[in-house]
Amino acid sequence: MATSKQVEMSLLTEHLRYTPLTLLDDIINSMNEISFRLVNAAEQGLLSADPGNLGFAQKAESENIIPDADGEGQPIYTDAKPEIEEGVHKLETLLESNVDKNFDKLELYVLRGPLHVPEELVPWVRLGHYEVGWVQSKWTESIYCDAKQQQNLSLPDPNSTIARPTPETIQQLRRQLQETRKLNSALRASAKRNTADLEQLRSLLIPSTSSIKNESSSSPSRQSNPPGAFSFLTHSNGAKSLGITPVSTDSASKNPTTGPLETNTSFTLSQLPALRALLDALRPKLAGLGDASTGPREDEAARERRIYIENQTRKALERRGVEIQGDADATGRRIGPDELAALESISESLGANDRMEE
Repeated sequence: MATSKQVEMSLLTEHLRYTPLTLLDDIINSMNEISFRLVNAAEQGLLSADPGNLGFAQKAESENIIPDADGEGQPIYTDAKPEIEEGVHKLETLLESNVDKNFDKLELYVLRGPLHVPEELVPWVRLGHYEVGWVQSKWTESIYCDAKQQQNLSLPDPNSTIARPTPETIQQLRRQLQETRKLNSALRASAKRNTADLEQLRSLLIPSTSSIKNESSSSPSRQSNPPGAFSFLTHSNGAKSLGITPVSTDSASKNPTTGPLETNTSFTLSQLPALRALLDALRPKLAGLGDASTGPREDEAARERRIYIENQTRKALERRGVEIQGDADATGRRIGPDELAALESISESLGANDRMEE
């Protein structure tokens, strides 16, 4: 059961078209934005002003400090910017605290004064849109004034024990209505898409009257693929290899029930059970097979030896002016033991010749 405060807030919201707290929040946010702009303008003005005019020159003289000078001979006060920023921060903090304190008082005054409806008057308040189209619910069926009933006034009895709608139940009903509308829109869009797909599929089997008229009016040499997502069924290279051709008016009139597309489709559907059974039979055998792409792996010592030989061969060829393109570690063909021994002997002989030359 909603409390009197909740009923009062619901009544004010329905009358003002916004909650009272929304009005106060807008006022406070506007004041905070103005104070923020004020603080920024003060900070920019102080930072752009001459520090000597702000009292930093007198401070340096009193402390017997000689400030540094820039290239134009103007004194530089290094402590000016930190003090200005600190002062602006203190000003902002003081301004925010005063705004919060005073606007809290404003909020209490507004909620207790101008935007307050006494509890005993809440059941008697009647808004303008209650005149016409007022929905008679269970809690409005109890009318206790015959004279007001003749004037089309439907006022609820404050002492009635019938359950009244609360803001929570009304909000829940509104959400249900909104979700129902979304679902209705989604279903309508899905129905339109399905209808369009069915029309495109039917046009592949039986040409429509409009396409017949267009075909008769146009020359036979100017044939274009029909628009739509299913045109590949009759106009792709695969369809031509299967002997499927677009349905023309003559073929549709002679044999409207059968065609290459229907024949191939029915044959494919008839072969599906056999393909499924064959796939189920091959699946256990596939698990027992090894990966053909992965051969016997070489151990770490053989791999390091192969890389060393390739690097030494590459260096020897480069010293003799042979340009080696590509990465030496690139995977090539598998080298047998005999070739590997021959390459090792060539590498050792080349290394011995290099040492003798040096």
